[in-house]
Amino acid sequence: MAVTETSGLLTENPSAPRDSALFRYVLYQADDNLVLAQRMSAWISRAHDLEEDIALANIALDLLGRARMLLEYAGKLEGKCRTEDELAMFRSEREYTNLLLVEQPNGDFAYTMVRQFFFDAYQLGLWKALADSKDTTLAAIAGKALKEARYHLRHSSGWLVRLGDGTRESHRRTRQAVEELWRFVPEMFESEETCDRLAEAEVAVSPSQLRPAWIRRVRDTFSSAGLQIPGDRFSRSGGRSGFHTEHLGYLLAEMQWMQRSYPGMQW
Repeated sequence: MAVTETSGLLTENPSAPRDSALFRYVLYQADDNLVLAQRMSAWISRAHDLEEDIALANIALDLLGRARMLLEYAGKLEGKCRTEDELAMFRSEREYTNLLLVEQPNGDFAYTMVRQFFFDAYQLGLWKALADSKDTTLAAIAGKALKEARYHLRHSSGWLVRLGDGTRESHRRTRQAVEELWRFVPEMFESEETCDRLAEAEVAVSPSQLRPAWIRRVRDTFSSAGLQIPGDRFSRSGGRSGFHTEHLGYLLAEMQWMQRSYPGMQW
């Protein structure tokens, strides 16, 4: 039996589908947000001014909050009594299902903003679609996440325009980040059996359906930023199947070391 969220509590929902496909789909979204939250939190106390430091910290907290809700729901769906902390801290690199884009290192500020913009534009479309999901828990999480996603996209797209249409150096760095990160974009829209199966049941959305709106958002912002969409090039994928770049292992080692060293430790 699946679960739903009512007044912030998880309760049983006999009408929602419960199977391995839904568990895996929820885990996809949880891992995307958890890994990017870890990346963004590394900017705390390192941003170029206090206002941006606070903004990046709040974005990281928003992403972490989404991840927690999704991991809690995934644990309920899995039926193995694993908590959100156990799913986050005791899975290996090969068990993580996040997009390769979100595990890429922060680089400079332009690189971080391009990565964030690509992801924000994707998440806005995702949460819009999932807000109408027939799975009530997923719809409730999406409804909350959608409000945050609008702010996140406004923030990252604003910086993309400022950097792309700024100095010669800021434009160069932003253009370089776009060219380097573009190879991770196609993975966001790859069709996959888990997603397609749930999309047919109107529980999820097929990733390919999100691409047209994403491209429009990117083109509009790039036009204002004086940037161009790169041409076809070699793309990287495999994150949903647990095949990651070399960067995720280091990120997880930093994130998980305390719980792995002292299992069950609580503050």
